Amino acid sequence: MVLSIVGYGHPVLRKKAASVETNHPNLAALIANMFDTMYKAHGVGLAAPQINQSLRIFVIDNTPMIEEAEEEKEQELPVKKVFINAQMKSETGKEWSFNEGCLSIPEVREDVKRKDTIVLNYYDEEFREHTETFTGITARIIQHEYDHIEGVLFIDRISAFRRQLLKNRLSRIQKGEVNVSYPMKFANAVRIK
Repeated sequence: MVLSIVGYGHPVLRKKAASVETNHPNLAALIANMFDTMYKAHGVGLAAPQINQSLRIFVIDNTPMIEEAEEEKEQELPVKKVFINAQMKSETGKEWSFNEGCLSIPEVREDVKRKDTIVLNYYDEEFREHTETFTGITARIIQHEYDHIEGVLFIDRISAFRRQLLKNRLSRIQKGEVNVSYPMKFANAVRIK
């Protein structure tokens, strides 16, 4: 089931998300709905706060970006995963800039610098624990979604000058004045497509 994505200005996007218990009700359905919602919005990642659930869950499927990177002769494997109660252990390596966007902040893209290698501890959908190293575009997608469960948005990682230039666009998003092909919910209004 496709759920509404909350837009910039919604308070849930600024909260540090709560841990998920092993007996969380309807967890499998929530995860399936998150993937459905992400695919409907043509995203490569989605965090629970973006669907108005302040929980430490996010999903990714980097396949569209890997297919694009293959054209540039970069090698990276497709990754489709669920991350529950993730904890960032380290961010290392070369810092690189990439033009990021966010389903909760449509029509805005900015260059964001992030480290190219991360080590993440997390649980999968079966509550099996993993500690894994990710690199490249996969690491970046995970860092972006991890920020969401920490109450951080990608625009927090750009300069104050760039944020000032975006002020009017962010204000329009907050009011629901956006043109998207997926359902969105805003702090003061609901728009469904």
